[in-house]
Amino acid sequence: MTITDTELPSRARSVREDLAAAHRLAVWHDLTEGIYNHLTAAVPGHDDRFYVPPFGLHWSEVRASELLTVGFDGRILEGDGILQRSAYCIHAPIHAANPKHAVVLHTHMAYTSALVRLEDQRLQPLGQTEALLIDQIAYDEHYDGLARERTEGERLAKVLGDKTILFMAHHGVLVTGRTVAEAYDRLYSLERYARVHIHALWTGRPTRSLTPAQVAKVQDQIHHTALHNGGNGAGKPACELHFEALRRLLDKREPDYKS
Repeated sequence: MTITDTELPSRARSVREDLAAAHRLAVWHDLTEGIYNHLTAAVPGHDDRFYVPPFGLHWSEVRASELLTVGFDGRILEGDGILQRSAYCIHAPIHAANPKHAVVLHTHMAYTSALVRLEDQRLQPLGQTEALLIDQIAYDEHYDGLARERTEGERLAKVLGDKTILFMAHHGVLVTGRTVAEAYDRLYSLERYARVHIHALWTGRPTRSLTPAQVAKVQDQIHHTALHNGGNGAGKPACELHFEALRRLLDKREPDYKS
């Protein structure tokens, strides 16, 4: 999507507010580890910089105006505070690799992080939500310590490729999207799936899987059939409607995220 010069300020403000909202919502949905992990978004109208909160802020404190603007070369271009090294080393190469990775959300959310600690971390098609996500996942089977070098982010970007979810063995998960709404909806859905999956395993009873034909049917339906039967907002994807609903709740309870 081309953004005109006159649209840039309002678009940048919108992305800042969405990213701040995602941090607050991640606390609500128990997807956070306090000040750790990182959610970032590319700066509209630029192909060489991204937004990220300064390291040390609890995610419940993040405000739109406090986000740092960081160049792909690691320089802080705007804002005050600390840039966490791994946030730069992981996110800059992934943002740079593919425009569909405009938003990059990396978390150690509990249930998905439990799955990537299994000997076989691959997503199993046990139900409808899994069928919606399974074709979007890349798997990193290699672990080489903390991401303190940009070369690690470049390696992860290659493993991720054109997918939008990266399972990181022994580590956590990374989810991308073209918008904050798309990426956050994907992150939320993934953790919901993982929680159901772990609960199913806890029963100790055999699980049941969808057939490849059933998975293919669900994926065809999600990509090629209409979600709406008309009405206001019928042209919006479900992820946008979901995120707008979440932001309405946030506006009532924590409106300062927009400041």
